[in-house]
Amino acid sequence: MDLSGQRVLVTGGAGLVGSHMAARLVDDNDVLVADDLSNGHVEWVPDAASFAEVDLTDPEQVAEVLTPDVDVVFHFAASKNVNTDRPRAQFESNNAMTYNLLERMDQVGVDSIAFTSSSTVYGEAPRPTPEDYAPLEPISIYGASKLAEEGLLSTYATAHGLTVWTFRFANIPGPAFDGSVIPDFVEKLDANPEKLTILGDGRQEKSYLHVEECVDAIRHAVEHADDAHNVYNLGTRTTTSVNRIADIVADEMGVDPEYEYTGGDRGWTGDVPKMRLSVEKLSALGWEPPLSSDESVRKAAQQLVDQLD
Repeated sequence: MDLSGQRVLVTGGAGLVGSHMAARLVDDNDVLVADDLSNGHVEWVPDAASFAEVDLTDPEQVAEVLTPDVDVVFHFAASKNVNTDRPRAQFESNNAMTYNLLERMDQVGVDSIAFTSSSTVYGEAPRPTPEDYAPLEPISIYGASKLAEEGLLSTYATAHGLTVWTFRFANIPGPAFDGSVIPDFVEKLDANPEKLTILGDGRQEKSYLHVEECVDAIRHAVEHADDAHNVYNLGTRTTTSVNRIADIVADEMGVDPEYEYTGGDRGWTGDVPKMRLSVEKLSALGWEPPLSSDESVRKAAQQLVDQLD
């Protein structure tokens, strides 16, 4: 799909990935960002984009922003906390948002959608995990919600003629204090540079792809993959441990803290302690991650530390 001269709806476009995607598209397209601001910030929305504060779990509000003149939907809106204390609400809201969008697209003839899924759909799978790995056995409600949403998208691609791009994300860091591990460490060390509490045993090891590379990969796939249902992992070929993240953040902040651990082999119930996705399918499409996982972590840490000044 040619991503120029299009009317684009970006849901969750006030969040980390969504705002970067909107910024990447806004020069060549007419971009409308729809977000309820539960995870995002209106100041992150690019000035050249339009903005609507919308609850996507409400079909009537979805109809207000998803009009027949929309050419493509980038669906990034989600309740995304893997360690949520409201699991049923998370599952129901994520699936309601996706179902409402798909139903409305079918009603008004909008036939293209890019969706952000997650590596959590794989559960504790062999590494590197390819897109055709089975069975998919998530171990968190968040992962289960993403897998259910993928099922809805597959159904609409097959039975309703939509073109779907589904992206299973590794960890996506960037310049946002959004509650994930890198900003958590930056905030903790800013408050107390002598000590850092690390969830689990610090040996959890995952792939990190910087948000700027993430949106490059998404755009590349949407412009070059044209099957009815296109599924791609987004990540790096390398991984970074939680201990290594702590070392990188401490180095960028110029501190030397003592680490203390909460214990166990994972940070919380539902945490997948080790994850590395195969990115060979995306590579065959012509896109390679330019940074290693460590380099992505360091870039995000530098950006976050700069914001403290």
